[in-house]
Amino acid sequence: MSDETMDGAPPRVWRGRIVRSVTALAVLALTAAVVASPRPARADRAGASDATLIAVAPPRTTLVCAGPLILPAAGKADSAFNPVPVAPVTRVDAVTGPGASASAPSAATGSLTLLGAATAIAPLDPSTGHASAALDGPSAAVVVRADPAGSDPARAAGVTSALVTAGDLRGLAASSCQRPATDLWLVGGSTEISSSADLVIDNAGSTSTDVTVEVWGPSGRVELAGGAHVLVAPGGEQVVGLPGIAAEQRRLVVHLTAAGGNIAAHVQDSLLRGFTPAGTDLVVPGAAPATRQVVSGIVVVASTVDGADPAVLRLLVPGAVAAAAHITMLGAGGVVALPGADSIDLAPGDVTDVPLGGLPAGAYTAVVDAPVPLVAAAMITRPGLPGQLDDTPTLERAWAASGYPGAGSLVAVPRGTVASLVLAAVADGADPSAGGTVTATLRVLGSHGGVLAERSVDVAAGSTTLIDVASLGLDVTGIEIEPARDNPAGVRVAWSLLVTVTRPDGMLLSVLLPTPDGQDVTQVPVRAGTRLGLG
Repeated sequence: MSDETMDGAPPRVWRGRIVRSVTALAVLALTAAVVASPRPARADRAGASDATLIAVAPPRTTLVCAGPLILPAAGKADSAFNPVPVAPVTRVDAVTGPGASASAPSAATGSLTLLGAATAIAPLDPSTGHASAALDGPSAAVVVRADPAGSDPARAAGVTSALVTAGDLRGLAASSCQRPATDLWLVGGSTEISSSADLVIDNAGSTSTDVTVEVWGPSGRVELAGGAHVLVAPGGEQVVGLPGIAAEQRRLVVHLTAAGGNIAAHVQDSLLRGFTPAGTDLVVPGAAPATRQVVSGIVVVASTVDGADPAVLRLLVPGAVAAAAHITMLGAGGVVALPGADSIDLAPGDVTDVPLGGLPAGAYTAVVDAPVPLVAAAMITRPGLPGQLDDTPTLERAWAASGYPGAGSLVAVPRGTVASLVLAAVADGADPSAGGTVTATLRVLGSHGGVLAERSVDVAAGSTTLIDVASLGLDVTGIEIEPARDNPAGVRVAWSLLVTVTRPDGMLLSVLLPTPDGQDVTQVPVRAGTRLGLG
């Protein structure tokens, strides 16, 4: 069964001989519809009244999980300083759930395979409705493949987590496994002297992929010193050191477009202050440029407007027209004013950070509206205690990418972390808080395949709630959210997962987005051609 084609990319066309028959034309029409249609085809579309609907099997689901962290270069031979005194603890966790219809009472089966390898190293076998698998210390990126559950696309999610408790890379760097795509926007990172930023591109497909790299900084689009085109072999990975091609950019946005196949990518972002680590995380793709961006998972501690190391909201208008962006922060009690920054003027091409200092402690969802398309992400911080080499306090940072409300229903939970669900209700109109209350069913999945807990959650439009997952069960492997079918029209659920590890010198954390559900193509229209041949 072939892997699914993502984000509406046109199928590759073999330009060989064409058999001039009605049968061949029908087969070609069927194939094109399976690849390109993002939703069940309708027989009553214009020009399709004479078509016959043919049932087709849903495609296999493929996810790519980030590989191990890229370690900093060792010091000089006579140096007693080790930048990585503690080895990273890297894990990959994956989970599948039942399909959306009654024809899929159990979860999808699947496997975990190292990128580029032919043999699976861990199975996904459902037992009581869900399947889970775990892998310790992978030597490369991991590919999760899941077969359809009945007549539905597989619902699968995965997560890579890397815990480093000391040294330059101190932090919890975790990211949800990605559905490969051809157009990726990564909002986050820096190439200042004190920062490192490595762009990692993975190709889980069977053909080479030519990737075009674009970078924006505080003063506009960056003229790259090489590296604008990267060729990634099938089953291969390429690492691009961003400081080498876009040096001294305090704020980064990276855009990747792939030709020849789909890719997954992330930026490994880390910061040092002298000898003191100031956070490591993985910047992952967010929503494509749009006039509205929604960023979940902004969980902040108490701060002042002019305090050090506040959370920030990063924005970019990649087009040529300036815009005034309006920022709405949705908190536990509804809309919360952002001190001095509810509206901000954005110059085209300039990457801007909006400080979120002064917000009361709590969980928030940022809704950014503008008259022209923009991209967005948020970074949250946690201060720590000073390290052993100087008096500078450590810092932990985590990036939260923008997402598509209502687009995902499942997230994998990394082992060894404490998880908190950040759940918001966002109205589609000009006012994201205008609308009724939405209801969602929250299911907590365990490592043995069962549902540990299930509860109904109500969230008023324009508000964000924080739920402690640990209070609902132990040994959690996944979180599933199912919005009620009778929710108010135009009000959608936006959610993410905050995962933390508490250490003696401070809290380490990451923000995870749910994995978007697969395209639900169950029928395609097929009709006889009215003529033979070409032209």
